[in-house]
Amino acid sequence: MSQPFTTVFAIYDNMTHLDFTGPHQVLCRLPNASTMIASRDGGEVTAEGNLVIGRTKKLSDIEHCDLLCVPGGMTATQVALDEAFVSEVRRLGLGARYVTSVCTGSLILGAAGLLQGKRAACHWAWRELLPEFGAIVDEARVVRDGNTITGGGVTAGIDFALTMVAEITGEAYAKALTLGYEYAPSPPFPGGRPELAEAETLSAYSAHMGKLMDQRRAEAHEAGQRMLAQAGRP
Repeated sequence: MSQPFTTVFAIYDNMTHLDFTGPHQVLCRLPNASTMIASRDGGEVTAEGNLVIGRTKKLSDIEHCDLLCVPGGMTATQVALDEAFVSEVRRLGLGARYVTSVCTGSLILGAAGLLQGKRAACHWAWRELLPEFGAIVDEARVVRDGNTITGGGVTAGIDFALTMVAEITGEAYAKALTLGYEYAPSPPFPGGRPELAEAETLSAYSAHMGKLMDQRRAEAHEAGQRMLAQAGRP
């Protein structure tokens, strides 16, 4: 690559920081590459757990990127209603070589009109919201549809990022990074997907999420209607 390959992470307050930091740790190792962290207003962004990411660029100041990545978070459907943020995601995404997300970041891509008619991944507890944006739910951990590549829930961000490295620089380099990061997951509790979780664990988690989802569905529906209006559809 003669010009640096530019990756932009579009981040926001209260995001799930592993959605960002996991793939950032991988993608910042791309050779001959530039990795930028940007937000709506620039400056500091506070993620879950009061983790502060400083010195972010202002999204509107970035002219172009090769890869756009939007992380997820519990506030993703609220962010999907932030037109100032969503419009910048739309602008950069339309010009990017790759449009990507992790976890519920796909809902923000959807609000930007970047997932219509496309298969996409999302955290399993939220993926029912994808059709609000004309997207097709895919339960895979990493999903590719054209130039759109989306990762499932939280930890899938690392799998997604290694997939991107293989796409951009080849499998050999991706395999070397996998080894260098000692990426050999062996969780102490093998219940990280609903089909693997014990029934009582799934029931308790689903009950907790159920208390939140009415508001999230309403926000996703409103964001989806705005997206359709933006696209000029009834």
